[in-house]
Amino acid sequence: MDEFFKKIPFIDNVLKGIGQIMLQENRWTGLLFLIGIFMGSWQCGVAVLLSTAAGTFTAMKLKYAHSEINAGLYGFSAALVGVALSFLFQTTLLIWVLIVLGGALAAIVQHFFIQKKILVFTFPFIIITWVLVFTLHHFTHIPPSAMLSSEVVPTQYDDFLTCTNGFGEVIFQGGVLSGMIFFIAVFISSPVAALYGLTASILGAGLSQLNGEPIKEIHMGLFGFNAVLSAIVFSGVKKTDGLWVLIAVVLTIVIDDFLVDNNCLSAVGGVFTFPFVVGTWITLFIQKLFIKVKG
Repeated sequence: MDEFFKKIPFIDNVLKGIGQIMLQENRWTGLLFLIGIFMGSWQCGVAVLLSTAAGTFTAMKLKYAHSEINAGLYGFSAALVGVALSFLFQTTLLIWVLIVLGGALAAIVQHFFIQKKILVFTFPFIIITWVLVFTLHHFTHIPPSAMLSSEVVPTQYDDFLTCTNGFGEVIFQGGVLSGMIFFIAVFISSPVAALYGLTASILGAGLSQLNGEPIKEIHMGLFGFNAVLSAIVFSGVKKTDGLWVLIAVVLTIVIDDFLVDNNCLSAVGGVFTFPFVVGTWITLFIQKLFIKVKG
């Protein structure tokens, strides 16, 4: 199978780009993510493929560093732009065009920050999607996707499934099976990252419940997915890694709950992964200060 990917490196790069949504440079992780997305919605699955391919193709045509393309660094923000637009809006011709253009633009913005050596994680996805959602809401009449209005049927296993639902919501998938597949996808690449992410999802649900957030949305994983990403960033086998995971996750949860409670970003589609990005930036800043003082 590895020989197949060597013969068609573009597919390998696309799959790694999808895997990088949860910071995993692993084609099998990306493939499982893709399967989980298709299980939730074929429109989201096609959108992820198109936008990630657009971002990867743009990076290749603009002759960005081969090592960066091969690592999937120009695919993950592009992938999230695609899945977000297909999740939020009915997939009209205009939406499909924007999925492709948004994926290409995400790669260009990502490259700008990589060149500046600035860790931005999913920030290009956030900015591009906010702008597109705001524009579409104000200048078009494209109706929302049916996925937005679909009812979630409560089950006796909701408390148990909340932890994996946090993984699913990273890529806008609310299905139980998608969440489980995403967890397994991260686990085969990095068991430590997967287990830290699982713990973070549980912590996000618990703290948000104490804060009085809606229980239905907590069970869906909406208050856990940003925490999952923050945990994965700082996951490792050292004892101190656990401390940094805890700091990042708590900061992310606090920021997430604050933004949601105050309805801060509803005009642009929601918080997306913004709490993760800000929580991680703050933690990295604290980490640098700590190293400087210690040194």
